[in-house]
Amino acid sequence: MATVGGQAVLEGVMMRGPGNWAVAVRTPSGAIAQVSRPIDSPMARHRLLRLPVIRGVVALGESLAIGFRALAISANYAAREEGAEGEEVQTELSRGALVFSFALAIGFAVMLFKVTPALLTDRLPIRSTGWFVVVEGLIRVAIFVAYISLISLLPDLRRVFQYHAAEHKAINAYEAGEPLEPEIVQRCSLIHPRCGTAFLLWVMVIAVFVFAFFGRPAWYWLIATRVLLLPLVAGLAYELIRFAGRHQRNRALMMLLAPGLWLQRLTTREPSLDQLEVSIRALREVLALEGEGSADAQRVEVMA
Repeated sequence: MATVGGQAVLEGVMMRGPGNWAVAVRTPSGAIAQVSRPIDSPMARHRLLRLPVIRGVVALGESLAIGFRALAISANYAAREEGAEGEEVQTELSRGALVFSFALAIGFAVMLFKVTPALLTDRLPIRSTGWFVVVEGLIRVAIFVAYISLISLLPDLRRVFQYHAAEHKAINAYEAGEPLEPEIVQRCSLIHPRCGTAFLLWVMVIAVFVFAFFGRPAWYWLIATRVLLLPLVAGLAYELIRFAGRHQRNRALMMLLAPGLWLQRLTTREPSLDQLEVSIRALREVLALEGEGSADAQRVEVMA
């Protein structure tokens, strides 16, 4: 069974397997448009990149790049006017646009969730190094949860969260061996251990333990360590989520990861059967591609 992950996009879902990814989008006319692409992963060519922690950093970079491309495709299809089905649609971001979008998103996340908590904590009258990293971690998690809670209130994001749940339900049905039919998939859980929401929460938590080794340096080194150590923290969080995805029946592990699973309640909403149909279309496309040409593909874990 291929390991599949995915991502909600505008009016659709992107699904990714070890060697291919596909995005399916509900167009304004009601039809489902889909685009698929192969994955040329450097992990398949370089053994060093498949080492623990390192593979997490590479996989995260790949997931972000594919996610931006899928989002651009969905935006172009969703913006089409009804009745324009015969017109050609530009479905790809240019390399420059992709790099700019990537840098902008990473820069925003680093400033909000890494640099800001460190600088806020540095202003507090805390002398103990241990308390400093703990308070910084609590502020970081609080900012993250508050951010997720606020965006979950935006009406425009409700459909994106429904597609997020549709992605989870389709993957849960596939992993359980259930038929990929909307009525059956609808009965599956909204929650998945490999969800990116849970991954981000564990990035926040693991950072507390990593940053504890560096104490409380001057403010400029404080910022530098939070930025430069992000790949290490992300790699460790990836290994934890990967392990959890393979041991979903371990109750003790699931209890440990419960906060990340609970947080998904903020980023998912019950999808309609039409939305599940889109998610299933993307999943079926990926499974078909993996079945035809992925015999020698490198097995890569991805986040749901």
